[in-house]
Amino acid sequence: MLTTPPWSRLALCAMDNQISSTTDDLKNLQQADENLAPKELTAEVSHFSQCSNFDIDDILDLAGGAKDAIERHRKSEDQLMEIENSTSSQPEEEKAPAEAEALSSQLWDLLYWHNVQKTAYVFGATLSLLISLSLFSIISVSSYIALALLSVTICFRIYRGITDAFQKSQTTHPFEFYLERDVTLPADVFYKHSDMLLKQINATVHRLMHLFLVEDLVDSLKFALQLWVLTYVGSFFNGLTLLIIGDVAAFTCPVLYKKYKVQFDHYYGLVQSYFKDVVQKIQVKIYGLKNKAE
Repeated sequence: MLTTPPWSRLALCAMDNQISSTTDDLKNLQQADENLAPKELTAEVSHFSQCSNFDIDDILDLAGGAKDAIERHRKSEDQLMEIENSTSSQPEEEKAPAEAEALSSQLWDLLYWHNVQKTAYVFGATLSLLISLSLFSIISVSSYIALALLSVTICFRIYRGITDAFQKSQTTHPFEFYLERDVTLPADVFYKHSDMLLKQINATVHRLMHLFLVEDLVDSLKFALQLWVLTYVGSFFNGLTLLIIGDVAAFTCPVLYKKYKVQFDHYYGLVQSYFKDVVQKIQVKIYGLKNKAE
């Protein structure tokens, strides 16, 4: 009879231990989720449980197949996690444009007087505030507005207390609904708007550097022309007067433009073409002088 050497016995023992641990892992994997386990792995495990005599090559093939199946299972789990993360991040990315569109639609509804009562309230309140600021100081206007609001709430609170006492009904706070509402500003909303404000500030700083440091001569000259026009505007109007005019124009010009759109577009095209011709002539003269100097 042939005797197996001691080193081959040790190798077979180690291989048996590896096979037993592998089969235990496979059994646990099948019990946890039979749907995710590959079909070929299930066939190999059932074949392994039925057979009693194996060659070393069969054992190595079975161990390698089990290892590949476990790796494929882990990869499938990773792919599922990536898909879930991508699908969960998409609604958050789409939420900001949806909110911006909702705010813009509400603003246009106000400016186009779709809800006449609501627009009249907003227009009257803003115009009254601006006129008050032009006549009195901002401290006086703020104090009078706060005092008027406080007087209304105190009077209404006393009136409800008296009516409840005469009717002998249960006394309830008239502003209980508003007192129970959560008016705290969420941290994520604050950080989101602060990031947007920071982007706008950085963009404005870069634009001012571009203009004042004359990175482009034509842009700087256009900006200088605008400032020169503003000096003449400032000599006739102050800031609050311009705000009042802008407020009136914001609530009247969209309606007038919607009604007389064809005429406005015609005259706007004429003015735009005229300014384009003027700017092109200025650019030709500037670049001509620049080429002569070189």
